[in-house]
Amino acid sequence: MTSSLYNRDILRLAATIPHLARLEAPQASATRRSPVCGSTVTIDVMLGPDGRVAALGQEVKACALGQASASLMGAQAVGRTPEELARARDALADFLAGRRDDPGSWPGLIVFREARRVTARHKSILLAFEAVAEAAQAAATPSPAAASANGTAR
Repeated sequence: MTSSLYNRDILRLAATIPHLARLEAPQASATRRSPVCGSTVTIDVMLGPDGRVAALGQEVKACALGQASASLMGAQAVGRTPEELARARDALADFLAGRRDDPGSWPGLIVFREARRVTARHKSILLAFEAVAEAAQAAATPSPAAASANGTAR
């Protein structure tokens, strides 16, 4: 374990994950798993009438980097749109891959700058952002069955 990768900031974030409980009746959920380390993150969301995340729950069984990422995601996801979450996921992926010099506007993601050189850890860092973007998009996209039940499908 290299100290520059698993530094004090990463470990502090890993110990303070917000919304660390599954929602009872989410509109949508998504699970992502890293095949390299076995880290798994499940995100539940409820969107409000304005289309923004109104409630968030997460189950995080991940390494310190995955936990730190879930902490940063969870601290800022409520109030975000599915589009904002997708942009954050994409910016983080591009930052880790070296396709951009900054991680975008999501607060705190610069903490992963040392992880850019360790490609085997990129997937675990992305898990929470991939899962929340997928869950929010699924919640925002009514299924044909739900639309039919609501009387909106013909």
